Amino acid sequence: MRNSVTPPYAPQSVTLGQAFWYWLKLGFISFGGPAGQIAIMHQDLVEQKRWISEQRYLHALNYCMLLPGPEAQQLATYIGWLMHRTWGGVMAGVLFVLPSFFILVLLSWVYLAFGQLPAVAGVLYGIKPAVTAIVVFAAYRIGSRALKNELLWCMAALAFIAIFALNTPFPLIVLIAGVLGAAGGKYLPQKFALGGGHGASNKDYGPALIDNTTPIPEHAQFSWAKLIKILVVGLLLWGGALGLLCANYGWENPLTQMGWFFTKAAMLTFGGAYAVLPYVYQGVVDYYHWLTPHQMIDGLALGETTPGPLIMVVTFVGFVAGWVNSVFGSEHLFLAGATAAWVVTYFTFLPSFIFILAGGPLVESTHGNLKFTAPLTAITAAVVGVILNLAAFFAYHVFWPNGFAQPIDVVTLLLSLAALLALFRYKVGVIPVIISCGSAGLAFTLAKPLIAQLAIG
Repeated sequence: MRNSVTPPYAPQSVTLGQAFWYWLKLGFISFGGPAGQIAIMHQDLVEQKRWISEQRYLHALNYCMLLPGPEAQQLATYIGWLMHRTWGGVMAGVLFVLPSFFILVLLSWVYLAFGQLPAVAGVLYGIKPAVTAIVVFAAYRIGSRALKNELLWCMAALAFIAIFALNTPFPLIVLIAGVLGAAGGKYLPQKFALGGGHGASNKDYGPALIDNTTPIPEHAQFSWAKLIKILVVGLLLWGGALGLLCANYGWENPLTQMGWFFTKAAMLTFGGAYAVLPYVYQGVVDYYHWLTPHQMIDGLALGETTPGPLIMVVTFVGFVAGWVNSVFGSEHLFLAGATAAWVVTYFTFLPSFIFILAGGPLVESTHGNLKFTAPLTAITAAVVGVILNLAAFFAYHVFWPNGFAQPIDVVTLLLSLAALLALFRYKVGVIPVIISCGSAGLAFTLAKPLIAQLAIG
């Protein structure tokens, strides 16, 4: 039953223009990773604006969690599509990441042009151990939700061993986990009926524009003609862009290779950005040598400080790769970096739009079906082990920047432990932790010469 403060009437219809300004605002305030972004949209769209009911909102969210890609951005795309058809979905999804794109391009330029300045280096020195702690905390959050029995714990441990000790490619880990999950859903359903889904809270915020009983709009109903049309358009947008790069620069050119590599990365982002970052690292550092290990850590540090999905760190990767490879010559480094950043971002997010616009009407009807959710449960369990490997990788490069042969960096270790304490014990947000550690790193870097002089004296 509705309580006395529940509004009795549904809000007035929302125009595409009104939606535009909301999605643009969201792109600037969507801090806090996927959990924070999903919470912001719930508060705005379900509780306050009542554009969509909680049940329909959670239904859309559970669907987005079945897909590779950033679920918060896909959820915005889904709601925009449900309200204002295809262009509404495209608008919502683009505006969700566009502010972050421009901010990261600017920060990437500052990083490459002025990164050696003591002030900039000092801030990054403090942020890196904070990022290490944040990755550990991410593994804990996902693990506490996903690892509900000994079988899933075992899968997480095996995934960690596979990537840490055996250097198994991330795509293979995802494939094996998905196959095991599919088999488990059939033969051990009680073990795989658990997952990272979001259950309803049974709260009533009043009638919504898209309410529980609102019929599915005509444009959201499944038809083979619509599915084929969207798939064809999506393939043309992908193949046309990749073909254009190949025709102008050749297949081996870094820009073309970025388009191809980040298309594959986009198809493997089950479990969020932390899960796919090891694969990105394997590609851009170990295989292509576009970035150094320390640059990859710096990129994640910058990505943590900006709004939008964490996978936007690929914008930094693209900018640095384009700049370092001087794809347009040494006189046009910023243009090279910005172009590469755009290429990487385009190919990373294009599949998400295709998944929502093409698969929404079809896959939505499969929500709650174990044969679809069990592979996701297994993949999520494996992702926990992969994220722990990422934390180990960061810890090595942050605490022993010159290798195990040199002493541990005590300052970064203490900063990381302080960040862990703040996150676990005092529930401090990610942004305050990053700001505090960055400030501490700056203070230590600026005071280091004075400390050295006092030691000598």
